[in-house]
Amino acid sequence: MSRSLLSIEELGTAGVQRILDLADTMAEVNRRPNPKVPALRGKTVCSVFFEDSTRTRLSFETAAKRLSADTMTFAVSQSSLNKGESLRDTIETIAAMGVDAFVIRHKSTGAPWLVDGWTNAAVINAGDGWHSHPTQGLLDTYTVRTALNRPDGFDGLRVAIVGDIKHSRVARSTTAAFTALGADVTWVAPRTLLPPVVHEHVENDIDAVLDRDGGVDVLYMLRMQQERMNEALVPNLREYTARFGLTPERAARLAPHTLVMHPGPMNRGVEVAVDPAELPGALITQQVTNGIAVRMAVLFDLLSAESPEQSLTEGPTT
Repeated sequence: MSRSLLSIEELGTAGVQRILDLADTMAEVNRRPNPKVPALRGKTVCSVFFEDSTRTRLSFETAAKRLSADTMTFAVSQSSLNKGESLRDTIETIAAMGVDAFVIRHKSTGAPWLVDGWTNAAVINAGDGWHSHPTQGLLDTYTVRTALNRPDGFDGLRVAIVGDIKHSRVARSTTAAFTALGADVTWVAPRTLLPPVVHEHVENDIDAVLDRDGGVDVLYMLRMQQERMNEALVPNLREYTARFGLTPERAARLAPHTLVMHPGPMNRGVEVAVDPAELPGALITQQVTNGIAVRMAVLFDLLSAESPEQSLTEGPTT
């Protein structure tokens, strides 16, 4: 068991299964009238986000509080980084205040690995550049696992991840997590939105993927990462929607069993041109809900010396 969570690849298949099994227990905690347990009382979790975030940051803070950990939030705009302090000095200063875990998001690929070398605290990668977002991959696989009641793995499951894969750390981590559990993952994107090193299965035609025998079991629509683009990689968003978006016509052709997912925030009318609430297989809000249970599982896995049976069955804290 590692003291940090930096990528799905480093976690491995056994680690993914361990976290997902633990998330079942955390989901039960979240269903209680008072969803709070003393499992991490006395621990301190610090969020250090160098990029904007709503879902991930609030999800981690909620997860830490439900486990009774103390929380700290580092405000980059109000910090000594604006006076020239280095990232290393910042991390070492915060660590000296008694931090047990850092949750870090940074625009630079590899930044969480650097932080991991500067502190004895656990480090959780909440997104680094275009590279990795392991807890998103975990919550996505957990959402499918619970929706399909498949706790033993995803052998034979067909997953299509569609859209701006080039700029998407979500695509990389979610692909790694699904693949670790045995799913067959296909990337679907225009060639201009594929990374230099591509996944084993790549398609440039979403309709061919949807129309193949049996369709797909999971259709995962990625957000167009317009803030990360430095050049025009698609002619215009209208044409992108026509060629790769989930339009009403494509939604009508989905197999009845197809699950539809999106990491958020959604560009309505671009990658998703229908109301997700009208799709019977949509799991988008469930992904957000499950994010709390999965991040509780990650924090518990890294910071607790006790078993779930010892620390999660006690009465809730006051």
